[in-house]
Amino acid sequence: MLRALLATFVAGYAELWNAADPIAGHVRSLDDPAPGSNARFGALSSLPVAPDDPPKAMEMVRILVEGHEAVARTARAVFPLADKADDQPTADLPTQRLTVHEQAAWMLRSLLEG
Repeated sequence: MLRALLATFVAGYAELWNAADPIAGHVRSLDDPAPGSNARFGALSSLPVAPDDPPKAMEMVRILVEGHEAVARTARAVFPLADKADDQPTADLPTQRLTVHEQAAWMLRSLLEG
């Protein structure tokens, strides 16, 4: 179980790391400065700040599930805005992210159930 949990964390971290640059590039293509500091990311985030004390493994999984679910909700909220602006590239980005975050949430929930 611990090995599966670690593999899930590593894969999730790599996926998020690789997603950051295309997202920032798209933000820049819309003539908006991409956030580049922890303070700016924190101000824009709808996710709670991580606890100061490292959580136990399964609590960490629960926090990750909640985070992935929140990002999926945010991605869904972008669709009407992109549609109204007739902006297909912007609509495509949350479509890609939605798939990733819904699958990650499902996989992590399965760890909590097992």
